[in-house]
Amino acid sequence: MTGPNPVFISTTPVLASLDIARTVAFYARVLGAKSIHAQPGEYGIVSLGGLELHFWACTDAAIPKLTSCRIQVAGIAALHAQCLTQNAVHPNGGLCCQPWGTQEFSFLDEDGNCVTFYEVQQAAPAS
Repeated sequence: MTGPNPVFISTTPVLASLDIARTVAFYARVLGAKSIHAQPGEYGIVSLGGLELHFWACTDAAIPKLTSCRIQVAGIAALHAQCLTQNAVHPNGGLCCQPWGTQEFSFLDEDGNCVTFYEVQQAAPAS
């Protein structure tokens, strides 16, 4: 007997970082993240409310430019405005509505990791 089926609870993105301390400081400055762990040359963790982002140290500058993740938020317009003031919005990733029912924008950190923030839009009431 194998027991009950697993229940998936959450996900924790792990992104590449060329400088753990700089990356943790960037997320704290731009998003207000709380530093949980920052071990230079090894690993970093920041907390954004109820979720965490993890960072592993790498030395290949191409790797972070090839990684991304998506984070669901509430209050996307305010977050977008905040990221605009920090010049962290991806040049091709401005705030827009998607046909799959989300409003979203893309954010670039200092290493080139792309984080897409999205908010599920309320469906129009049926008439």
